[in-house]
Order: sequence, then C-alpha cells, then structure tokens
Amino acid sequence: MKSFISLIIVLFVVSLTLTFTACEKKGTAQKAGEKIDQAVEKTSETVKDTANKVEESLKK
Repeated sequence: MKSFISLIIVLFVVSLTLTFTACEKKGTAQKAGEKIDQAVEKTSETVKDTANKVEESLKK
C-alpha cells in the first residue's frame, strides 16, 4: 500500500513538472496573439492621441 501511494505521489510530481515545463515555450499561435495584442494597443493609443489633438484644436 505504501509503495502504491509513493508511486502516485511520484507520478503527480512528474506530471506537474512536465506541465510547467511545457508552458515555457511559446507556440506560433501565442506569438501571433501577442503581436495582435501589441498592434491593438498601439492603435488604441494612436486613436486616443488623435482624439485629444482634435479636441484641443476645437477648443481654440
């Protein structure tokens, strides 16, 4: 019985180790998603800046 519990614990630890190790490498989909996120962020910043400039010009 003790050996069975030890085996279960070892398998659990190994599976956790493999899970966390596998998550370190970025796949192509994750890289593409990050690039899309960056593009959206830059676009939203540009739109905000442009809106602020238009607002400032209308106040004058």
